[in-house]
Amino acid sequence: MTKKFSFFSKDIICVMFATFFYQFSIQAVNPLMNGYAHNLGISSAFAGIIVGVMSITSMLLRPFAGNLTDRISKYRLALIGGSLCAISDFGYLFASSVPWLLTFRIINGVGFVLCTVCLATWMAFLVPRQHLGAAMGYYGLLNALAMAIAPALAISVYQILGYKFVIMLAALSAVAMIVVIQLINNRAKPSIKLEGQHFKIIQWDALPVALIFSLLSIPYFVTQADIVMYAQERHLNITVSLFFLCYSLALIAIRILLKNYFDTISFGIWFSICIIATIGYIILLTIMQNNFEMILAAGLMAVGFGVMVSVSQSTALLLAPLEEQGLANATYYLGSDIGMSLGPIIGGILPTVFPLKFFYPVMLLVVPLTAILYLFNRRKLNAAVQSN
Repeated sequence: MTKKFSFFSKDIICVMFATFFYQFSIQAVNPLMNGYAHNLGISSAFAGIIVGVMSITSMLLRPFAGNLTDRISKYRLALIGGSLCAISDFGYLFASSVPWLLTFRIINGVGFVLCTVCLATWMAFLVPRQHLGAAMGYYGLLNALAMAIAPALAISVYQILGYKFVIMLAALSAVAMIVVIQLINNRAKPSIKLEGQHFKIIQWDALPVALIFSLLSIPYFVTQADIVMYAQERHLNITVSLFFLCYSLALIAIRILLKNYFDTISFGIWFSICIIATIGYIILLTIMQNNFEMILAAGLMAVGFGVMVSVSQSTALLLAPLEEQGLANATYYLGSDIGMSLGPIIGGILPTVFPLKFFYPVMLLVVPLTAILYLFNRRKLNAAVQSN
């Protein structure tokens, strides 16, 4: 009788905790970096550059991180990434000028990109291919927890104890990540020789998934950047701070409830569910007047965007050969980077072109665009689950 696979082995649990700690170190600092830069006497223009340079660094280095992940042990890369995150956090404590703060943000971006690609690939390395969907669901669950807890805790702690205490907390979290990976026995060394393989920028089989995910992520990142402005300009009587808390709680519940279905249901069914939910939350954000409608929109966003995070990542990995799992992860994250970059830009442009009442309806354009991409690639995408 075949032994049932368990997601609660020491190695898998340690990878998930390492994921939480590195993500916490990033998400605790990011919401406060603009204010911290201003507090140091840095102008608004330079503060914006300092905040954004980490994401730009991350996006530019994705292909390098993917190729490295397929060539050296995941442990070594995670150790380098975690160390860079810790160095940058400790550096923020002593930075007192634009060049130094900019330097440590770039170092933070390098650490971040190595950790995101490496730890997700390490998680995939530890589980059988037929359980990748559930694995990415668990991995995403710890990401969601960190992204929910870290900003809320950081803002609360900052209001009482100041910026530097929060930054120290983030640095200690990065150190905790380094400590946790020492407990992992399987260092995930590449089992396939890659000496003759050339450097690749993207993993072509994973590209359709990345493009679909990048389009579906745009309304999410627009909302992340501009929902406060949107609510203020429309004079809505809502508690905006509840939106992403409710989104995170809904996402955690969904991933726990659906974890066993990510490996058995084809991409097309998930895609259809997520498209319907995306239409629903965009309409709700257009017409919302109270907290109930806002919370319902947050719940639908957890389905429309949050579920696609896990489904897209596992599909990208399943479509790629074993020797290119790191590159597949990098390609998937590149799609996320595109949405993260375009979202705030689009959110800034839309109010200058259209009346505010059209702010969210315009984003419904992502629906036909993603549908076209899916239809052109549906056979390959739907075969990913069945072939594994």
